[in-house]
Amino acid sequence: MAELGQSATNYEAEVWSLEKAYWEYVKVNDLEKYRALWHEDFLGWPFISSAPVRKDHITDWITANTSKGLKLQSYSIEQLAIRVTGDVAIDYYRIKANWAASETAEARTDALRITHTWIRTHGTWQILGGMSAPVNADGK
Repeated sequence: MAELGQSATNYEAEVWSLEKAYWEYVKVNDLEKYRALWHEDFLGWPFISSAPVRKDHITDWITANTSKGLKLQSYSIEQLAIRVTGDVAIDYYRIKANWAASETAEARTDALRITHTWIRTHGTWQILGGMSAPVNADGK
């Protein structure tokens, strides 16, 4: 039983490490590595979309910013909860993302609540589902 608990703890650390890598890929605009984090059967609902999207639209929010000349300058993540059950992990966090200004767009900060559901497949974790929303009036 202790071995199972240790595996879950190790898997939680792996998934959290991948969440941090996700934001580093956004920061350096590495869309190829970013896309590799996502499972082919992904379905999620990003805050910028009026309806859920599939994997072929997961970079839309990044390119919407970069096409205006904005670049992710810095971010801070607040991990709230993570749970691994078998080959499935779910995590919840808040993030503040600071976007640098360009000639055509003003600098801004996004403050979001994010949840991702990860699945372990072929020896790695990939995002299978997710949802994001702005934080509430209290920043929570």
